[in-house]
Amino acid sequence: MTRLDAKIRELRECLADLEHVVVCFSGGVDSSYLLAQAVDVLGERALALTAVSPSLATEEGEDARRLAEQLGARHVLVETFEVDDPRYAANPTNRCYFCKSEVYGKAVEEATRLGIAHVLDGFNVDDRDDLRPGRKAARELGVRSPLDAIGFDKADIREAARRIDLPVWDKPALACLSSRFPYGTRITPERLSQVNRCERVLRGLGFKVYRVRYHGELARIEVGQDEIERLLDGDVRDTVLCEFRAAGFLYIAVDLQGYRMGSLNEAITTRRDPEVTPVRIVEAVEAGKPQPSPSSE
Repeated sequence: MTRLDAKIRELRECLADLEHVVVCFSGGVDSSYLLAQAVDVLGERALALTAVSPSLATEEGEDARRLAEQLGARHVLVETFEVDDPRYAANPTNRCYFCKSEVYGKAVEEATRLGIAHVLDGFNVDDRDDLRPGRKAARELGVRSPLDAIGFDKADIREAARRIDLPVWDKPALACLSSRFPYGTRITPERLSQVNRCERVLRGLGFKVYRVRYHGELARIEVGQDEIERLLDGDVRDTVLCEFRAAGFLYIAVDLQGYRMGSLNEAITTRRDPEVTPVRIVEAVEAGKPQPSPSSE
């Protein structure tokens, strides 16, 4: 038996022991794999819950609905209102804490209403390497992360998902639309819609991974490094310029580093001040303390 086989067996045993679960389901590979195993082990005793708000790209919500149906999962869509929270809308470095407090809170409410004791999410070992203020909300609300507890990393999840022919096994990482805004830039439904509209253009042009980072009048596009050249192709470039300007951006830039997870965290994790290291930032975020601003040098 391989190490991955052992992890899969342990996950299935864990799910069986939990008996009834609500899986916070975004449609990404992590929560999709967890849901697939939960449905296979527990059947109707596994419920998928997807939070719907302006910060969720329209296409992602539709993809999640279709996949849940394909897996034969009971699926509920729950409206959340994190964007209405002024603490979230101000977009501090611990914005994700306020989001997850709302989302996990609604999941726990639904689980309680249905008499289900356990709420699960798709957090895994590799997620520990990124700035994740939402973990504090998960701990406060008792949300469990079996993939992380058992030791699944992203490669494990993708391979395990591929083995069961899960259609999203190679789906690029996704994050809510609010992750496109530099910290301190106010988040509004209108701005979220603007970013969503532009990302829909890139999706329609066939790009595999993409982000449209919001910088006021400027949109900064990140695509995979192997796709940057195609983005600059005449016809593609002209379509992007036309559509992005129609969406309200005056300037459109291409990030030559390409897509990388959490690029907007670079502003707070690369400053030179030795008193504000990444570890100290994470500790402050987890404690809910005010965050130091990046230097202006």
